[in-house]
Amino acid sequence: MYTPEKSANTPLEWFVSCAKGLEPVLAAEIQSLGGENTREVVAGVYAEAPQVFGLRMVLWSRVANRVIRLLGEFPVKTADELYEQLVQQDWQAWIRPNQSMSVDFHGTNDFLRNTQFSAQKVKDAIVDRLSTTLGARPNVDRKSPDIRFNCHLKPQGLSIGIDYGDGSLHWRGYRTRSGAAPLKETLAAAILMRAGWPKLVEEQGALVDPMCGTGTLLIEGAMMAADIAPGLRRKRCGFERLPDFIPEQWRILKSEAEKRAAAGKQRLQDIEIRGYDADARAVRAAEENIEALGLSDYVRVSVKPLAKLAKPTHRPLNKGLVVCNPPYGERLGEAAALRYLYNQLGERASREFAGWELAVLAGEVAQSKAVGLRSHKQYVLYNGALPVHLALFSLTDDNRWKDLGAAQQNSHQTEENVASGIEVSEGTLTAGGQMFLNRIRKNRKRLKGWLKQTQTQCYRLYDADMPEYSVAVDVYDGKLHLAEYQAPKHVDEDAAIARLEDAIHALCVEFNVAPSQISVKQRRRQRGQSQYEKHSSQGQKHVVREGKAKLLVNLQDYLDTGLFLDHRPMRTRIAAEAKGKRFLNLFCYTGTASIHAALGGAKRTVSVDLSNTYTAWYRENLALNGLAEATNAIVRSDVSAWLGTTKERFDLILLDPPSFSNSKKTDQSFDVQRDQVSLVQAAMAVLEPSGVLYFSNNRRGFKLDDTLAEAYEVRDISAQTLDPDFERNPKIHQAWMLRHRGS
Repeated sequence: MYTPEKSANTPLEWFVSCAKGLEPVLAAEIQSLGGENTREVVAGVYAEAPQVFGLRMVLWSRVANRVIRLLGEFPVKTADELYEQLVQQDWQAWIRPNQSMSVDFHGTNDFLRNTQFSAQKVKDAIVDRLSTTLGARPNVDRKSPDIRFNCHLKPQGLSIGIDYGDGSLHWRGYRTRSGAAPLKETLAAAILMRAGWPKLVEEQGALVDPMCGTGTLLIEGAMMAADIAPGLRRKRCGFERLPDFIPEQWRILKSEAEKRAAAGKQRLQDIEIRGYDADARAVRAAEENIEALGLSDYVRVSVKPLAKLAKPTHRPLNKGLVVCNPPYGERLGEAAALRYLYNQLGERASREFAGWELAVLAGEVAQSKAVGLRSHKQYVLYNGALPVHLALFSLTDDNRWKDLGAAQQNSHQTEENVASGIEVSEGTLTAGGQMFLNRIRKNRKRLKGWLKQTQTQCYRLYDADMPEYSVAVDVYDGKLHLAEYQAPKHVDEDAAIARLEDAIHALCVEFNVAPSQISVKQRRRQRGQSQYEKHSSQGQKHVVREGKAKLLVNLQDYLDTGLFLDHRPMRTRIAAEAKGKRFLNLFCYTGTASIHAALGGAKRTVSVDLSNTYTAWYRENLALNGLAEATNAIVRSDVSAWLGTTKERFDLILLDPPSFSNSKKTDQSFDVQRDQVSLVQAAMAVLEPSGVLYFSNNRRGFKLDDTLAEAYEVRDISAQTLDPDFERNPKIHQAWMLRHRGS
């Protein structure tokens, strides 16, 4: 076993550990700090260097986990061999009886299967040796020992050394609070190195993190730019209690580091470092962490959702790095929703930061691909035991962003699609088909000006205009959705099928599409949850736009698509009124109104629905628009039960219940005609005195109870909530605006 050397310049053997995947980065860092003869292994690097190298590594390493000064290797297999080998060594050369010690043990074999037991055997050997030679023994202190021994059991035997940092070097001394899934400082530094941040610093490039959390990437980036040593604030170092420690040597190293940091902070004035996050609590924690390091004048963070990400404009920023660690684990988000979040990140970065670099950490390759840009480099790294993928992108003109929804082409025919794959021309239409085609053309001409003026992409083109053709035809950004109403009993089934085929063929002619490209379903007026039941399992969603919102629709799997077109004016109204308000969406369905409210500037939105399917869908819509759940809460609950327990109050409420519900998830059935009074009263109870409640439903023949008109200020706004595509069917829904009396 090695003993303390007399000469400070004598080469020693070292092992420096790191997260898997960072070995090349660490090796380069070791060489820059004086290490020689480096040898990379999994999760670490061996090196040779004099004693001062260990001090430099603890002070300056940005990616190392632990710096171990190796004392020796011993061929051991069993517990007895482990004890016998170590009890013979001169431990009195390294530790005195009045000092405390701790043993970290890693690795197992067929005989030593429990690391805690193995650590105990090492401790016993050291203590027994000291008791024999010095007549006294050191104490064990697992939290703050004077000497921390590090043991690693390998196939060839046991390696033992002393931990120079007295614990993991990821601790920088500035973190006051961490987020739900903190990124280790060492991994954050490695991400920035891989992404080329040190070179951009030389070119006075900028650094932006659009989902900064508690600010780890920003702070590590600022420390690099300002040449601040990561270990400068470290309170304890393992080498300070060693017999060959030279205090003056450490004082000089720290003094030099402090001077470099002071000079480096001045350079930060020319480098823009910005962070944003939708979670105000995370931003406050980031501010505290930045302040703890004295960087508040140089690193700025603010509350902003991804949807509003833009390049700072107060000075020219022609080059820089957008770096981001979005949520990628199951604990933080749904996998389906995260694809849209990554895609939104790619869109905003491509649009706002042309000419910059983009670095994205993802839980899996599929997420980095969902960014929608071509990656020129990818690395597999480890955040603890979790493998993660770092993808690098150049935001150049030839690297065009791709919409995730547009890439999902509907190439399959649903189970309800009864159209054949034959080619159709106008000359092959029946007389009925030609009549249907003429009405479609007439409606398109009538709606053309309104569609262009309002830039409406999703609309109803036909709704049983002619009794013989009882279907609804909707257009979703160029994609066709045809829903057949159930024919009356007196209508011959073969005749109904023939008319449906007439309608499909006419649409093929008008829109120049194949029959298989039209989503066809049979719509029946049924009670309860039938409108929400699944009809297919293709799982394909398409992105459509409505105003500022991007929304996901599913044209195959459900009778309804996830977007009620007739409520478009209501959503537009809510978007216009939501700025600065707290918005509540009851029976939120896929959350489309909440998306409009959030993009309209709502201070907070809360969306309540009992369906797992639709709350998950809403989560995807949030991610698609770069909106965070921190300010847009999703509550899966029975609405009536939730209203009876919530303590929150709201300025704007949308109450749009189903006509009927007999969900298996509740003991009570629901009938909007029967239960309207209690439901509206419960909603009004959480409405602020000056607030507005919008109440609507699609129940044919619904009558508003006189009790409500007596208790509140009520105005029927049904006519104002119908756009030109639904003017022929004014009974499609009813809507009222309610206020507290005297408001």
